[in-house]
Amino acid sequence: MDAPQRSTIVGIDHVQLAMPVGGEDTARAFFVGLMDLVEVPKPEPLRSRGGCWFEQGSVKIHLGPDPDFTPAEKAHPALLVSELGALVERLDGAGYQVRDGATVNGVTQHFTNDPFGNRIELIDATPDA
Repeated sequence: MDAPQRSTIVGIDHVQLAMPVGGEDTARAFFVGLMDLVEVPKPEPLRSRGGCWFEQGSVKIHLGPDPDFTPAEKAHPALLVSELGALVERLDGAGYQVRDGATVNGVTQHFTNDPFGNRIELIDATPDA
């Protein structure tokens, strides 16, 4: 009997975060206006479900409405950010708290929350050598 063929996970296509129903404009203000992601159109068969999709390079974050929404306060995406200081300043200027986390292997983790309370980790993509 032949051994079953094994699969290999080679990457993450996207991260899905929940938001309250009707939160699309608030999501756009945060993910486009502050995080510098670009909104991309959802495929036609999915548009009637609501929500919005944001991308920048290989980063893809989808926001989907949930009628029973509860923010993800522990589970989170961790985003590598160039010019992290500039993003922290933008978020702070817009009233979003950015908290420092632990330093792991010389890289300090920073945390914020999207406008719905979902936790987001921010990691400097170019730490000092």
